[in-house]
Amino acid sequence: MVLLRTIIRSFNSFYSVSMAETRKLISFLLLMFIFPLQLTASMQLQGNNATHSGQINSNSVLVALLDSHYTELSELVEKALLLQPLEDAVGKHSITIFAPKNEALERDLDPEFKRFLLEPGNLKSLQTLLLHHIVSTRIELNRTATESTQHHTLSSDSVELTSHDSGDKFISQSKVIHPNAVDRPDGVIHGIERLLIPRSVQQDFNNRRNLRSISAVRPEGAPEVDPRTNRLKKPTPASKPGSSPALPVYYAMAPGPSLAPAPAPGPGGPHHHFNGEKQVKDFIQTLLHYGGYNEMADILVNLTSLATEMGRLVSEGYVLTVLAPNDEAMAKLTTDQLSEPGAPEQIIYYHVIPEYQTEESMYNAVRRFGKISYDTLRLPHKVLAQEADGSVKFGHGDGSAYLFDPDIYTDGRISVQGIDGVLFPPEETSTNYQKVKKMSKSL
Repeated sequence: MVLLRTIIRSFNSFYSVSMAETRKLISFLLLMFIFPLQLTASMQLQGNNATHSGQINSNSVLVALLDSHYTELSELVEKALLLQPLEDAVGKHSITIFAPKNEALERDLDPEFKRFLLEPGNLKSLQTLLLHHIVSTRIELNRTATESTQHHTLSSDSVELTSHDSGDKFISQSKVIHPNAVDRPDGVIHGIERLLIPRSVQQDFNNRRNLRSISAVRPEGAPEVDPRTNRLKKPTPASKPGSSPALPVYYAMAPGPSLAPAPAPGPGGPHHHFNGEKQVKDFIQTLLHYGGYNEMADILVNLTSLATEMGRLVSEGYVLTVLAPNDEAMAKLTTDQLSEPGAPEQIIYYHVIPEYQTEESMYNAVRRFGKISYDTLRLPHKVLAQEADGSVKFGHGDGSAYLFDPDIYTDGRISVQGIDGVLFPPEETSTNYQKVKKMSKSL
């Protein structure tokens, strides 16, 4: 501004001009000085915005990871949907990636643990595992001190970096085999010998494995029952609280679904080791919250007393697997199929298996044996299961149904598996066909 005033005074002293002309000159000079300044400032602001927009250039450590020989790790990063969060992290600060070698993820990793990580419901565990290998600071191993140091990872856990007398460096018990394998301005990648598993992910896997270890095994050498007294011929030894009952589940059921509803177990009963009523209430509530199984819940609670009977069976120590048809399948039932006395109960009984089965246990069984016949609460009918299209198919022919929604509810005593059709015993269908054929011949 001082320079501008000096120029104006010199101009007025040299040229005798009027005040109006002087104002025009001032406006012209202001445009010449201020407009370039504004243009330069706007360009700098745009440059800063582009710098902090989170875009990653071709020289980024993330691009180097995707193009490196750590292919197994890069594939897991893409499957875990972590590219965008890592791009944001790289835009803020440099990072250090401890990349396990491909053999650690292909051959050395427990196959069951790898299946657990790749299941859609365990995406959070997979993300936590991968972020446990990334530190939000740049760590140059050739400049690291010999003493051990703690570093916080992006998974909110810590890893310990130690150096041995031999010169080898370890990150949480995993040896660093390729230090500074990839070096970029925004990060560095160190190759390590094996996978780093945080304690939270290991705990989630252990909990899931403990639940899966509860497998339904067909009982062998079942105790004999005296048909006259309906009691065991030989007294069985006292069982521990919580163990499975000696008698089959059919002997604990009510005499008839529509004639004598099963009473709820009284408090302090001889076998009341489990709160079956609460567990049945929880799984019916889960059906309602899950959506698409309102008709099944309505039949169990309102149209029949099966919810109460199932609660009593679970309280007595029995386990159940419910094949629940969805609302679309239940809507296909006709009035004739539901109008007969006891028809709703008989339909549901054919969908209840007196075993504890999960989607994985049933699929493994049909993969191994081809076809499996499961007992149902509707004696003497059994439901057939076989593998089809990578899933489990129940029933025969046109009356079959696929496992549609696996593991809707699993608590170790009751397992609920959603299917897309209502099942009927094949003997019942063939009997009806023979009756119709005989009637047509008599006419």
